[in-house]
Order: sequence, then structure tokens, then C-alpha cells
Amino acid sequence: MTNPNTKPKMSFHVETSRVDSHSSLSKCKSAEIVLDTDMAGNPNAFNAAELLLSALSACIIKGVERVTPILHFQLKGIQVIVDGVRQDVPPKMESIRYQIIVDTEESDDRLHLLHENIKKYGTVFNTIAPGTDLAGEIRRK
Repeated sequence: MTNPNTKPKMSFHVETSRVDSHSSLSKCKSAEIVLDTDMAGNPNAFNAAELLLSALSACIIKGVERVTPILHFQLKGIQVIVDGVRQDVPPKMESIRYQIIVDTEESDDRLHLLHENIKKYGTVFNTIAPGTDLAGEIRRK
């Protein structure tokens, strides 16, 4: 028996099709993104590893958008820089390092609180963290 107070789980749907030997097209909702699926690389599109790093960046910024109203945290802007290192055998992201640069007048303690909330409630962050050496810092601009 299901609990009527249980919130339904979020689900996501993406469809991707090969365009040619250089790229594929991924669609979600009314958005599209060209993917680098060329074995030689495609400088005009994100490859899978870059998409993963972008997903982490988006997760971090979305987390900031989610918690700033709750924490009454004031900011003028945010930038996330992510770098990943791939290992060959087995192929995976060996390590990911990130910098969260916040344009804010908030105290260092409040900046630390924001970072802790990002780490605690980020879906992509918490999906990547168990299998990857994931570390980063938050600092003011």
C-alpha cells in the first residue's frame, strides 16, 4: 500500500539520435543540444565527459538557486569552473575538481553554509561523488 503523503519521485527523459559520424542530437522537453560523438572529436559540441562536467555545474548552480531564498543568502552572480581527469582502464572520470566563485558580501561562514547545502542536496553531485574523487572549493569573487 502506498502512502498518500509520499511525494512522487521525479523522473527525466532524454532522447538522442545519431546525426552523422561527427555528432548526435539530444532532445529533452523543448530543448536540443548537439553532442560530440565523433571518434576524432568535434570542437563544435560537448563530448560525454564534458556533458557530465556541465551537468555537475548546472547541479551546483541549481542548488544555489534552490537554497539562497531559504538561507536568505544574497549574491550578485555565480560562476562554476569544473575540471576532470579521465583514467583509461577502466575508463572513468578519475577525479573532478570544481571552483564555485560567488559574487557576494556574505560572511565566510555563510559561504561555507552555502557550499555544504550544495553538497548535501545536489542530485548530480551526489550521483558522481561515490565513484569519483570529487573535491572543490567555494570562494568569493
